[in-house]
Amino acid sequence: MSGPTTRRPQPTRLTALVMACTLAAGAALAVPAVAFAGPRGTPRTDTVQQTLDHLVEVAGVPGALASVTDRRGRERNLVAGVGDLDTGRRVPVDGQVRAGSNTKTFVAAVVLQLVGEGAVDLDASVETYLPGVVRGPVDGHDITVRDLLQHTSGIGSYTNGPPFITDGAPTLTALEDWYVEPHELLALGLAQPATPAGEWSYSNTNYVLAGLLVQRVTQRPLGEVVTDRIIEPLGLTGTYVPERGERELRGKHPRGYHAEPAGSALFEHTAIDPASSWGAGDVVSTPSDLNTFFRALLAGDVVRPAELEQMKATVPMDLPGLPAGMSYGLGLMSTELTCGGLAWGHGGIIPGYQTEGGVSERGDRGVMVATTTMHGALPAEAAADVSNRIVALVDTVLCA
Repeated sequence: MSGPTTRRPQPTRLTALVMACTLAAGAALAVPAVAFAGPRGTPRTDTVQQTLDHLVEVAGVPGALASVTDRRGRERNLVAGVGDLDTGRRVPVDGQVRAGSNTKTFVAAVVLQLVGEGAVDLDASVETYLPGVVRGPVDGHDITVRDLLQHTSGIGSYTNGPPFITDGAPTLTALEDWYVEPHELLALGLAQPATPAGEWSYSNTNYVLAGLLVQRVTQRPLGEVVTDRIIEPLGLTGTYVPERGERELRGKHPRGYHAEPAGSALFEHTAIDPASSWGAGDVVSTPSDLNTFFRALLAGDVVRPAELEQMKATVPMDLPGLPAGMSYGLGLMSTELTCGGLAWGHGGIIPGYQTEGGVSERGDRGVMVATTTMHGALPAEAAADVSNRIVALVDTVLCA
């Protein structure tokens, strides 16, 4: 891999982000590895720290962060690498990152809360709540709210075609320059070919529709609803839904980096318009907040037990490159553990950041890892290494 740079390419056409749905989806960069847990300056050499160091020193990730809660309830935050390749500034402990598709779990949890309140029926048609909105290769009369949350609607993902994909390759580098409304994203999705009805097929369009449904039912903006129902009750002080056009991150954060094509020079890609991800991936959070959210969800502190069981009713995920035994519920993914049982979470990637992890069945243990570049920007071998290391780390933490 060539040396990193903060030069932004100057694209000549409208481009935007691709968000994938991996649970944990070259040459090493010459950056130092640092880590802190507890008092500043106290180094850790445990498995979590070793994994972060490896992601930086071997896989070539500029910076990495992790939050861990062990079976005794002890919480630790660790970092490695640097938060700014120009200055060598340290990665801020538990810094803010773009959470990408972890946003889907926030939105799904809101929908399930509305189900518990009798305001939404999971098995009612989408047409019931969004009359006349879904027309095309898939009709709103023929799909349910459950289909949206579980990716079985058959609606194509708006990120599968132009302007997100050009000549078969992702084109992401003008994301910071593009503002788009949710209904425009929906139109892009409905222009894509339908997938087989009832079969699992990951589509970001489903969560644009889920966000529109939440707004229609509550008569409030999606970001406000997520904040009032999830973020504030759980005390997630480092988490927020960006305002319209808000491109900078609010709190302390490592800079995000991207490469296009994969394996080329890294360029800084932190400030981007969140509009093109919206209900599918616009939340900003920290590793510890994400860890807290998923643990609270699995512990039954976010939705009622009946609705949590609905979220955990999964279908197999048939996607090349994913670990065996992965399944998708309603905004939740599960992965089989070597010690038996399941790890639960979601994961998210967005140009500049990747967040992956998992929590235990009861929510008493968890680990969340964030990196300052997404795996799609790395050479294939390094990307696979990142994915495998994080999968192994989740298994180690939850099976300890």
